[in-house]
Order: sequence, then C-alpha cells, then structure tokens
Amino acid sequence: MSEPDDDSHAALLAQSVDDFVKRGTSLARVRKLRDDPAEYDRTIWKTMAELGWLGMLVPEAYGGLGLGLSEAAIVARGLARELVPEPLTAAAVLATGALVAGDNGALQQSLLPQIVAGDLLPVLAWQERAGTLDVTAINAQAIAAKGDWRLNGEKRFIAGAAGADGYIVSVVSTVAAAGLELYWVPREAEGVALRLETLADGRHFGVLTLNDVLVPAAHRVAGVAVARTVLDQAIDHAAVIVGAELCGVMGRALAMSVDYMKTRVQFGKAIGSFQALQHRAVDLYVQQQIASAVLEEALPALDRKPDAVTRAALASRVKARCSEAGLRITREAIQIHGAIGFTDEYDAGLYLKRAVVLAAWLGNAQEHRRRYARLVPPEFE
Repeated sequence: MSEPDDDSHAALLAQSVDDFVKRGTSLARVRKLRDDPAEYDRTIWKTMAELGWLGMLVPEAYGGLGLGLSEAAIVARGLARELVPEPLTAAAVLATGALVAGDNGALQQSLLPQIVAGDLLPVLAWQERAGTLDVTAINAQAIAAKGDWRLNGEKRFIAGAAGADGYIVSVVSTVAAAGLELYWVPREAEGVALRLETLADGRHFGVLTLNDVLVPAAHRVAGVAVARTVLDQAIDHAAVIVGAELCGVMGRALAMSVDYMKTRVQFGKAIGSFQALQHRAVDLYVQQQIASAVLEEALPALDRKPDAVTRAALASRVKARCSEAGLRITREAIQIHGAIGFTDEYDAGLYLKRAVVLAAWLGNAQEHRRRYARLVPPEFE
C-alpha cells in the first residue's frame, strides 16, 4: 500500500479536529468558561495531548510528532471555528517553540515529554509594554546569585497564564556578557505573583510579577548567544498560527451570516435575495479567501525554515492580512444579523470578541504592516 500523500494526511488531520469539536466541546462550554479564572479545562487539554496536538512541533526524540506549522495550522483553525478556549497556540506553539529552539538539552529532556503528555502547560512571558514586537524592549533582570540567578521584573500580556504550570521568562542578565536570556520559572516558585486581566472574549492575559525569584542555572532555557533568535522565531511562528485561528473564526462567522441570510425573511422574502446583502456577502467571501490564500502560501515556505528576514516578512504578511479580514468579517456579521446580532445570547458576538483578541495579540495589523514595510523593499514585493 502506498503512503498517503500530503493532501490526504491534511484531510485526515482536519477530520480528526472536526470530530473532536463535535464531540468534545461546544459554544455552551465556551460561554460557561467566560470570565472564569480557570479559563479552560485541563481534562480537555489532556485529550488534546492524547491526540498528539501538543507535541506537533516537538521532535520525536522528546516524544513529539516532529511535524510543522502546516499541521499546527490545521488544528488551530479547526479548533477556532468552535472557539475552543484551551491555549494551543500560547502553550504548544509559542512557549514550546521557544523551549525546543533553546540551547539547554537537559532542560528540554526534562520538560518536553511532560508538555507532550499534557502534564505540564508552559506559557511565554516576553512582553512588558504594548505596541512593540521588539523582544529586547524589556526591563526585567537576572542577577547572579552564587551560581544561580535572582529574577526581578514584571511581564504583561501573557496568553494562557490562567492555568499555566510555569513560565518561560525573558530577562536581561547583569553579568559581564550582559544580554537577553530565557529562564524557566515554575508557577509555585517563591516570589512569583500572577494577576489576570479579562479580555473581550472572557479569557485572560496574565501579568506576572517576579520579586527576587531564585532560579537555578539549570533552568536557563536559552543563553545570550541564542535567546533573541529563539524568541523572534517563536513569536513569528505563533503569529502565523494566530492567523490560522483568525481564518477559522472568520470562516465560521461568515458561514453563520450566509445561513441567516437564507432563513431570515423580510417583506415576504429571504434577505439573502436582496442585492445589497448579496454584494456584501461576496465582498466578505473575497476577504476570507485572500486571507486563507496568504496563510496557505506562507505555511510551506515557513516549514522549509527560511532565513530570519524572510520568516518575519511571511509572518507579518499573514498576521496583518488575517487580523484585518477577521475583524472586518466578524464586525459585518453582526450587522448582517441585525438587532439579534448585538445580543449576548446570539453566537455571532462570540466570534467578534475572539477576533478582537486574536487580531491584537502578538501585534495588530498596523504593527505588522509597518514591520513588513521595513523588511521588504518595494521593488521586491
């Protein structure tokens, strides 16, 4: 029997995600978890681990599947269609990606199998202020302490922090060869404090305060030589998977709108027969297809591991396009639904709120357009 081709592999993966969301989750569960400090369900997280999704980007040597962003995007897009609140991108792409790319083999051997099994949920704490994608724009410090380190500072906008077991934290070391470094900090470490800020979709960003937190040298995820490269790559990869989530959100919102146009009757006929609404629906469909095309073009290119400038340009192109299209489609979905779309009981609003959060996380469309313009001279577009 011949091996399945890439298309059949992708179709099987997409079908498994579809089966999962039909049996294992629902929008009723999303509503129940809104504004709940728990934010997501660790039982569901374990199920996702059993399906292999938490180890997609983890090498087989550590128990993962050793797959690429193309496969991660299929899973993320499928889960987003049902607004699954579990932090797949934050934990399995952003944080795990940083750990995989780090230079501490012993720590990878210790943590990665636990992550793949769903027993350890990490998040990445890299950002301290809004409006920048510069990973060096931080004040948090690591001070040498008899062979170990003491960490001080505050990190913000940490997705998935509500139920995280630990944090990969970026700091500036104060030794002679000062520079950016990453450390693994368990949630229960002394001096660690976390507070949550509620987002539009009912999930949370974490604000992490480190007050003289003692961290052993063995917990250094990435040293000065590689830390910036590790962070830039992890953020770019995660931004692309957020783009996949936005494609899932906008696709479902548009489908809901078209279904409503077929069933809502005014003046004795379905509103979908009105030419103005037909034109609007076509415009939104075009936006969705362009965003999907940009994503699908970028994924295989990124899986070929391009140079850093090409990777960043691809990521910014995806994130800018998907953020803009996602916001437009979900906002207009509310208008198409009319008064009922504005009610909290109607599901269309849930998709708009998720799009608002995803469009802003890891850089909004404007930030990524600016970065793309810096990276790609006009003559090469």
